[in-house]
Amino acid sequence: MPRRLWLLVCPALTLVASCSLPVSPRALDMVSPPPASAPPDPGTAPPEVELLPPDSPPRPPSQRPQDQLADWSESLADELNVPRAALQAYGYVQRALEESVPDCGLTWTLLAGIGAVESNHGRYGGARLDRTGRPSRPIVGLPLDGSDGVKRIPDTDGGELDSDQVWDRAVGPLQFIPTTWSDWQVDADGDGVADPQDIDDAALAAGRYLCEVGGDLREEDGFWQALLVYNRSRSYGQQVLDWADHYGRSSHRVAALSGE
Repeated sequence: MPRRLWLLVCPALTLVASCSLPVSPRALDMVSPPPASAPPDPGTAPPEVELLPPDSPPRPPSQRPQDQLADWSESLADELNVPRAALQAYGYVQRALEESVPDCGLTWTLLAGIGAVESNHGRYGGARLDRTGRPSRPIVGLPLDGSDGVKRIPDTDGGELDSDQVWDRAVGPLQFIPTTWSDWQVDADGDGVADPQDIDDAALAAGRYLCEVGGDLREEDGFWQALLVYNRSRSYGQQVLDWADHYGRSSHRVAALSGE
């Protein structure tokens, strides 16, 4: 079985291979959006950005490239109830993959849907994202010890990412297991470190993975193929779709009200 980015949701324990966080987003004061039946509304596109050149030297947090989307995120964050740093990360990934994988069609709304289901955009357990996209406390899931409904993955990283030297645990706002992070890790904000706890890095790694396994995500087949390889639970995929569509439609409503 190939290594996969196991994005996990606890209400579907009997359907998924493992479960990282002990409660669902509904326990995090999130109101469920109406169900969607087709690939999600792509939302209002983020403005053009200057992409971080490959192999560029490390830069300080004050030069975080995702900050170029500050005005765009400011216009949407309160209405969507998504942290500004998370929106900036998702929007930057859309623009980056439009450049590097133009046939994929990944949108920020899809990443936002995943972020909502996985960790309430880095706010699980009372954490908060700082302006650089890092949670105020590490987000670490349950031990993947093979207990009821949980995949069995003995430790693979010596506890480096998850502080567990016995079992692997999913880590960060998008819940990577250590082996998958090893395969897909990327430094998306140029700070010199690829860190799954950093939503900038995690969002770009997740976006690349989705494009690799799903192909054209603008097509229903590609969208579902990506999500069902991510996590074999159809109910998980439906939750992601619902949130992504909600964010897309809401962003259009905000734009209409502001006259854009």
